[in-house]
Amino acid sequence: MDLTAVRTFVAAADAGQFQEAAAILAITPQAVSKRVALLERELAVRLFSRTARGAELTIDGQAFLPHARALLAAEERAAASVRPGSRPLRVDVIGRRLSVAGLLRGFHAAHPDVPLDVVTLFDSDTAVDAVRSGTIDATFRAVTMPGRQLPPEICTMPVLDEQLQLFTGPSHEFARAASVAPARLAGRRIWMPGNAPGTEWAAYYDEFAATFGCTVDAIGPDFGIEPLLDTIAASATLATVVSERTPLVWPAGHDLRRVPLHGPTPVYPHSLLWRADNAHPALAALRAHLAAAYPGRSADDDVWTPGWARRGRG
Repeated sequence: MDLTAVRTFVAAADAGQFQEAAAILAITPQAVSKRVALLERELAVRLFSRTARGAELTIDGQAFLPHARALLAAEERAAASVRPGSRPLRVDVIGRRLSVAGLLRGFHAAHPDVPLDVVTLFDSDTAVDAVRSGTIDATFRAVTMPGRQLPPEICTMPVLDEQLQLFTGPSHEFARAASVAPARLAGRRIWMPGNAPGTEWAAYYDEFAATFGCTVDAIGPDFGIEPLLDTIAASATLATVVSERTPLVWPAGHDLRRVPLHGPTPVYPHSLLWRADNAHPALAALRAHLAAAYPGRSADDDVWTPGWARRGRG
């Protein structure tokens, strides 16, 4: 159904005259007549009766009018759902169980009146393209991967230095350690089947492995977190790396261990990325919330992060 014709019909019904409706719509009376006639042909009914006083709704016109208003209201809601400034703030969190999703939940708790759309895009290139095109308003990413450069219109700010832990089963050699220095992982196998080549997290763990002499093994299909926990629990040699903020639940019989990594402490550097000219009114509130929550990293902190991971630019 032609919504322009529907809008013209409603204007004519409200005005009671085609000439007045034409003035309201900034078109000619002939254009009003043509649009109404088009709608009448489509519906196979007469919507108006011409009188000396103007145009009066027929019984069919009266029946159709509330539905026509509903159609126009639905059109406006549909447009508003994707219109910057009126649609919800749309933010990519990579994964809903990851720490950055927790950052966004914290923002929502502090600003419950701000409508949010939470999306999960897989890789950094896709996320940056979505930010550039305006499909999303912001994304949480580690920036930038080796050999990559962000477009000049993309702004970044650090929001979280996520401390990593060694994750083992009860029979692993480090299962009972209070902490482990990353250098002690040399020659050991870190199993990460979700470490997909070409992603920013694969670039992170490639440099982690090269720095500390361990092997990051992505062999095997990625069946998700539960099968990974089952395998780690049953192995004396396999371990993986998880964030201290990642919520994990496993059967009591697994007796899995989260062992802090210190000396130095490896951190995964998350930044918020957004387009400089994005005018969504809630984006500034999100940036202010994250900036207030980020403690920063002093120069003498004993942490490790890849040399390519930069602090970002606002």
